[in-house]
Amino acid sequence: MSRLEIFGVEDIGEIGRAADLAQIICDAVELHRNDVVVVTQKIVSKAEGAMVEVDPSDPLSHKPIVERESRRILRRRGDLIISETKHGFVCANAGIDLSNVDRGWAALLPDDPDRSARRIRDGIRGKGGVEVGVIVSDTFGRPWRRGVTDVAIGAAGIIPVLDLRGTEDSYGRELMVTEVCIVDELAGAADLVMGKATGVPVAVIRGVDDAWFVPSGTQSGVITDVVRSPSDDLFR
Repeated sequence: MSRLEIFGVEDIGEIGRAADLAQIICDAVELHRNDVVVVTQKIVSKAEGAMVEVDPSDPLSHKPIVERESRRILRRRGDLIISETKHGFVCANAGIDLSNVDRGWAALLPDDPDRSARRIRDGIRGKGGVEVGVIVSDTFGRPWRRGVTDVAIGAAGIIPVLDLRGTEDSYGRELMVTEVCIVDELAGAADLVMGKATGVPVAVIRGVDDAWFVPSGTQSGVITDVVRSPSDDLFR
C-alpha cells in the first residue's frame, strides 16, 4: 500500500432515531470492495437513540449523566471529569457530547460500538452487495499532548491492531514491541475530511491493504484489542 484516497460523504442529512445508516450510506456513495467506511459516533448514537435530555439553560446539567455513565472517575479539575466508561475508554466526561445535537440534548456513547459497526457492515453487504470495513469514530484528547483527534471506538471487518513483533525493520533488526493501531490511524485520517462542524459524518478510505481486512462473520473487538488493561497501564 503506497497510496490512500480519503473523501467525505456529503448529503447524509439529519439522522433520527431508528435511521438505517447502512441504507443511507449506500444511497449516498458508491462503495468498492475493501473500502473502509468511517462513521462518527454522533450519528450512530442518534440512530440508536443514545440521547438524553438536559437543561439547555444549565451548562452543567449533563454532569450527573457523566457520573452515571462512568465506571469510575479518574480525575476532576473544575468542571472537567476524566473517567473510565463501561467500554474501558478513558476520556473526558464519559464521552458525553453536547456538540452537533439539538439544544437540550446530549449524546451518549453507543452501548456496544463494535456491534454498531457490525450492524452497519452487515447492512452495507446486504443492501449494497459489497464487503467493506467499518469504523465508528469519536474525538478524544490525549495525555501529554494538546489538541484532539478522532480515534476508533468500534470496528468491524478490519483488524484493530497490526502486530509487528517478530518482524524485521529496514535494517534487519527484530521488532520487539511494535504494535500499530490501524483503526485509530484510519479514524484520524478520516477526520481530516469530515471536520468538526461541516456536517460530514461519514468518510470513505480507499486503498487500504487487503491484509488488514477480516472475513465476514469474524469478530474483532476494538474494546478488547485496543484498550490497554489496567494491569499493563503504568499510569493507573
